[in-house]
Amino acid sequence: MLGFLIVLLSAFLFCFQNVIVRILFNEQMVLGVFPTGGFLTPTLQHSFLLMFMRMLIGVPLMATLAPRLYAPIWQDIAALRQPQQRPLLIQAILCGSLMFLYLMLLYVSIGMIPTGIALTLFFTYPAFTALLAWRWFGNRPTLFRWSIMAVILLGSFLTMPQTGTQNANYLVGVICGVISGIAYAFYTVIAQKSFEQLHPMPFTWISFATTLVLSAGCLLVWQLQDGQIPWLPLWIGGFLSALVTFSGHLINNFGIRLIGASTASMIGATNPALTVLLAWITIQEKLSGLQILGVTIVTLSVALLSLERRLAPKPQ
Repeated sequence: MLGFLIVLLSAFLFCFQNVIVRILFNEQMVLGVFPTGGFLTPTLQHSFLLMFMRMLIGVPLMATLAPRLYAPIWQDIAALRQPQQRPLLIQAILCGSLMFLYLMLLYVSIGMIPTGIALTLFFTYPAFTALLAWRWFGNRPTLFRWSIMAVILLGSFLTMPQTGTQNANYLVGVICGVISGIAYAFYTVIAQKSFEQLHPMPFTWISFATTLVLSAGCLLVWQLQDGQIPWLPLWIGGFLSALVTFSGHLINNFGIRLIGASTASMIGATNPALTVLLAWITIQEKLSGLQILGVTIVTLSVALLSLERRLAPKPQ
């Protein structure tokens, strides 16, 4: 039960960062009171910038708070330099690279399509996580799970617009949302394997630091062309985003350690429904009835997967 609540809390925190990104990319009427946002266009360069600003705050923040939560964090990180520990270091850096990839794609997706739809597409990742867990850990999906995964994909399809009036950017947003989910599925499975030998705290810090380095490198290669960037609201958004990202990832990694990547991903997929609710409350973002049905199908399907995992007989 503790692991379930931990992952559910992390899903709730991730909702806030998604709405923040949506506001930064698109002007919104916040709480129906005042308009704000639309500070950047949803491009790869601006996604790199937001990631860099988030991690530039998040990495030092975690470095300050982490020793109070897990005292030997720096000793554990230093030990990873030993030859026998280097596979763990490589896994942590690989997960940081996957974090960079899925955040970059998710930012672009959120900027181009409604937040709830982008998150529904992203949260098809439990299906991919189940397949990877079968391949790497031998957790073969049951017929029930295959059926539920098919329903998850159906629900995601229903979130697509049916009018055919959307521009090419919408298709790009859809593709980015799905690929970001695949990248995150790899992240969760590799993380589960790493947590057999490495505490989630140093693992998370290394992942954050790797994302910071990669986003900074991309900004150097693909330099920003905008001359008038509103830095103050971006830094405010970056600070809020860093705070909830740090808390969400850390809590989620503890949850993965307690209940495994597959179950954690299923619980975490309540995020689309939470995000739709939060986006409706904060920025009055609306979806069509068919799209709401798709979000609901995905969320309920994941809940059924989680229930099936809890009720399954334990091996003797």
